[in-house]
Amino acid sequence: MSVCPVCLGKIPASKVLGEDGNIYMEKRCWEHGSFRTLIWEGDVESYRAWGANDADGRVLPVRAKPVEQGCPYDCGLCQNHERDGCCVLLELTKRCNLKCPVCFASAGVDDTDTDLSLEEIAKQYDMLMEHGGPFNIQLSGGEPTVRDDLDRIIALGREKGFSFFQLNTNGLRLADEPGYAQHLAKAGVSTVFLQFDGLDDDIYMSLRGAALKDTKLRAIENCKAAGLPVVLVPTVAPGVNDRSLGDIIRFALNNAPHVRGVHIQPISYFGRCGLDAPEIRLTIPAVLRRIEAQTDGLMRYEHFGGGGAESPYCSFHASYRRLDDGSIKALPKRKNSGCCCVKSSEARDFVSQQWSGKAACCDGDEATSSLDEFLQELVENTFTVSGMVFQDAHNLDLERLRRCYICEVDSKKGMVPFCAYNLTDVNGRALYRK
Repeated sequence: MSVCPVCLGKIPASKVLGEDGNIYMEKRCWEHGSFRTLIWEGDVESYRAWGANDADGRVLPVRAKPVEQGCPYDCGLCQNHERDGCCVLLELTKRCNLKCPVCFASAGVDDTDTDLSLEEIAKQYDMLMEHGGPFNIQLSGGEPTVRDDLDRIIALGREKGFSFFQLNTNGLRLADEPGYAQHLAKAGVSTVFLQFDGLDDDIYMSLRGAALKDTKLRAIENCKAAGLPVVLVPTVAPGVNDRSLGDIIRFALNNAPHVRGVHIQPISYFGRCGLDAPEIRLTIPAVLRRIEAQTDGLMRYEHFGGGGAESPYCSFHASYRRLDDGSIKALPKRKNSGCCCVKSSEARDFVSQQWSGKAACCDGDEATSSLDEFLQELVENTFTVSGMVFQDAHNLDLERLRRCYICEVDSKKGMVPFCAYNLTDVNGRALYRK
């Protein structure tokens, strides 16, 4: 099942083998016609093989809502949802210091009234704990750093029982305000998820509307000086920066270990998107083949596997050991090796270690034994390349959506899967986002 891109009504869909040997989603709305979208650039065998080690087992969300209209209309989460959550986005503001042509949140208003109050944030923290927390918290927006109270927001979260705080940011304030990175590190930011689309200002002009390469580099250097781990997060668009994946990965490796890895997000066509959806979209196989070619085989297709408890067709992941001679060695693939594991507690620990570069033995303390020092060194020298393939109205698969682990927090709806929350029709109308 999927939805019509025009009316967002639920309609049947099929996965079919195209005449070009690739796999497409086909669906028909009796009112608005037929639609066909590429979902896998590869044959049936490769598609099935990718999901061969899929994690088993349903985990009913805590305090799930009764089913009324069915997926995707009852999110919050409902009793038909098959996972209990892992990473949650707190959208602290709709304000932003950029006006990106591509923005899933359609952010950029200049109105402090859009900022969540500390009282409302406290209620959201309480709701999350009541619904199975503590989850991994992503401080997001808009641009969260336009607020001056992130330290209070993190302190409030820690009082409520949360321990991992990821900052999703464009990096402008980190680059330009002396001492700001140190302030965030002291406040308890666990890791910085830095919007990083490439090493060419033409890319930033297309995706962000401004020349930002030097700004991004300053932000990384300031985070390094402050001891703040960084993950580079490129939004990858065909014909814009899909030829830059190798450059981004090499840059990240050259700046490890304070750059912990690269988290790739092939562009999804929802929210504010100034780019037209191409006929040939970026699928998981297409991204991995580009990585292999652009790294000259340093990272290979077979190094990667699908996600953990989320659908394997939602994500990809590979980890590498950085060796003393500067080379890297692929670590064995594990079942449930994606962003999230089967239980929320496992997911929290996995992500916390991977992106913060801090072994469990050293959470809040320095290593106290030779074993602790070994484990910490092991974590610091692990480098990760991963990605999340978000869905839009053209390729939404409700089976995938029911296994979503990444949720937006909504004061009225509760926990809404990311792809449902940001879903918009071809005219920009949203199901959930206001």
